[in-house]
Amino acid sequence: MKDLAVHLPHRPGALAEMGEALGRAGISIEGGGGWVCGGAGVGHFLFKDGDAAAKALKDAGIETGEAREVLMLRLDQEAPGQLGSICRCMAEAGVNIEVMYSDHANRLILVADDIARGRAVSEAWSARRRQAATKGRPAAAPCPSAQR
Repeated sequence: MKDLAVHLPHRPGALAEMGEALGRAGISIEGGGGWVCGGAGVGHFLFKDGDAAAKALKDAGIETGEAREVLMLRLDQEAPGQLGSICRCMAEAGVNIEVMYSDHANRLILVADDIARGRAVSEAWSARRRQAATKGRPAAAPCPSAQR
């Protein structure tokens, strides 16, 4: 899966044009969201094939950024503190989270400045959370020792 930044004009129909261009290309959005920032439309959307999505949008005259790898995490929706816990672990490892949203399967999607280090933190955090859950401990597991 890849995240794709999409830049849209702030006007009626811009998002419709994006959706129609993707539909014509047979491409589904797997998650993401859009906002107006500084008078311009900005979106980050998740695709199985980010490069194909970028091509379809560019062919329709829609500006995109680079398709980037993502980190996907399953959080325990019933346990408060999950987001703070994983974000603290990323911070302690020196990983900056640039984009965050959920996909259609309720997984946390993160775009990080260092995908390799972020993946290592994510995998260690998820393993510790699963291990803690099997022992009846809180689901927001502490960070593994951060290595920069």
